[in-house]
Amino acid sequence: MNIDNGGFNQIATMLARHFDSAYYVEIETGNYCEIVRPKMLQNMSIPQKGEDFFAFSKQNAYKVVYPDDLELVLRAHNRDSILDHLEKNDSYSVSCRLLMNGQVIHVRHIDIMCEDRKHIICCMENVESEFRERQEQERNLASARLFARRDELTGIKNQNAFSEEMNLLEEQAKVGKAGLQFALVVCDLNDLKLINDTRGHSFGDEILQQASHMICEVYKHSPVFRIGGDEFAVIVSGEDFVNRNLLLKRLRAESVANNLTRSGPIIASGMAVYDPEKDSSISEVFERADQYMYKNKNELKSRKILNSYDKMEEIDEPITAERKRLLDNFFGALYTVAGEGYLFLNDMKYDYSRWSFAMVTDFAIESEYMYHADQIWLNYIHPDDIEIGAGATAAKLV
Repeated sequence: MNIDNGGFNQIATMLARHFDSAYYVEIETGNYCEIVRPKMLQNMSIPQKGEDFFAFSKQNAYKVVYPDDLELVLRAHNRDSILDHLEKNDSYSVSCRLLMNGQVIHVRHIDIMCEDRKHIICCMENVESEFRERQEQERNLASARLFARRDELTGIKNQNAFSEEMNLLEEQAKVGKAGLQFALVVCDLNDLKLINDTRGHSFGDEILQQASHMICEVYKHSPVFRIGGDEFAVIVSGEDFVNRNLLLKRLRAESVANNLTRSGPIIASGMAVYDPEKDSSISEVFERADQYMYKNKNELKSRKILNSYDKMEEIDEPITAERKRLLDNFFGALYTVAGEGYLFLNDMKYDYSRWSFAMVTDFAIESEYMYHADQIWLNYIHPDDIEIGAGATAAKLV
């Protein structure tokens, strides 16, 4: 097959810069000649020119094409398939993998129709670096997407992820997806501000992580989200939906136990079940769950106050709201001066005291506020020091 020198040189110069190999093929006869000497296939002793390029390509495909890609290459690179594609477009490409010396290499076959419509140029491009770069980009994109949907502190899904899931549920509800069945649980960690103010934000972060773990342990088969500073949400489905009432009772029971023993997070929770007959939007389900959560929050707070009265004498004269406000103001001032540590302030008129969170936590005290503090505190003093402790255990407000 003859190619004029000017045309050959022009084609060779252009293609050699971009392709690992290239052949000039006469369509009618299949005769071919080499334009760019193969680099990857140099050990195969491929002739520089020959007859029936398509049979030659098929023969080599069995030798070097990755087994899983062989059928694709044979189907796409026969003469009729190539010409059919080139009748519609002036170029045609197929990507596949080669297996060379035990290594997988990604390549791209490109066929180009010449202007005379009697010849085609068949090229092979090594795209391994391009493939690796695309893989890296996809990993980085996936990592960025994951990071954008994950809460950095707790490791669970965040507000962005929750909004996406809520939007998806909204779309499913609008089209009337059959069997759409789920519940929303809204949770709130009690006393986070107090914890941050009295024990520091590092301790507050630890409590948030404990709360996240506690919720995830209860709802093992449902996605858990941190949707705010101290707020969490669960989209309850599947097995957890079937057991939703038992799981909510378990979460609340653990919170009550933690409230009594001061041994872990106190989490207020509320649940609402999606009702397609009543709910015009998914946000209505969330709002109901949120309302139930606040109701439970108030119950937990009431329980804390009641616990301070347990096993104590009946209170004849409860402290007034104004007096309690003064107590809190004095406590805040003392805490600012004293910093972190053990501190409680006692109002002698009402025998009502405010305790620092460090004492509440470390001594398993039932509440930050209580009457008859001396009856509690003296239980923690060594018998030999009772007399000393009785006179010097508290700052006093009179």
